[in-house]
Amino acid sequence: MNLKDRVALVTGARRGIGQGIALALAQAGAKVVVTDIDRADCQKVVDQIKKSGQDGLALKVDVTSKEDVEQAIQKAVEKFSKIDILVNNAGIAQFKPFLELTEEEWDRTLDINLKGMFLCSQAAVREMAKNKYGRIVNIASIASGQVGVGFLNIAHYCASKGGVTALTEALALELAPLGINVNAIGPGVIDTPMTKDMLSDEKTKEGIMARIPKKRLGQPKDVASAAVFLASEENDYVTGVTLFVDGGWLAG
Repeated sequence: MNLKDRVALVTGARRGIGQGIALALAQAGAKVVVTDIDRADCQKVVDQIKKSGQDGLALKVDVTSKEDVEQAIQKAVEKFSKIDILVNNAGIAQFKPFLELTEEEWDRTLDINLKGMFLCSQAAVREMAKNKYGRIVNIASIASGQVGVGFLNIAHYCASKGGVTALTEALALELAPLGINVNAIGPGVIDTPMTKDMLSDEKTKEGIMARIPKKRLGQPKDVASAAVFLASEENDYVTGVTLFVDGGWLAG
């Protein structure tokens, strides 16, 4: 997949899946805008990108802030002239029983995981539409509902990711006439800082491994490979789908 001369913006890209996607897009030839809540960490990712011979830009962005998002798109366009690819990866996961969830915890999860995608997509699409070309990749989850598998103690997370899937399908229909493809990736359990606490419990990890036919945890590069395809020109006829990258979890 050759992404030479393409410009990508990745949210939540200072670590984990987002970092893996940012580096993979750069390896494929894209200029990458690395965004997250800590600019110093984003700059470390950009330094890796530049060592590989590509260009990048580190920006501090709170995806729940319309002002932050619009400024980030503006700065990206000022430096690289356009936006071709948006990867909506920023997200949080907090395990808590439903009856103990506070309204604030519910709102924060939905704001980051879903509202952030709305704000980033809307701002990016205004630029993509100028060139009649774009690729949006949203990070959903196997914990998104309607796949026959439920998850305990993350009702707010599941609700947000189900919304991501629905948003992806709706945007695919609306944006196709503008030359913009919109797809999602539904990762399984990926070995990242976000899942570190969960996987540190041996009993929990054992149960997870028993559900995965591939008999290993996912790695950021597994999701990144899918993202590169969905972000590429080769992906001309795939839009509105959620590609599950789960080691066979949902098939098991």
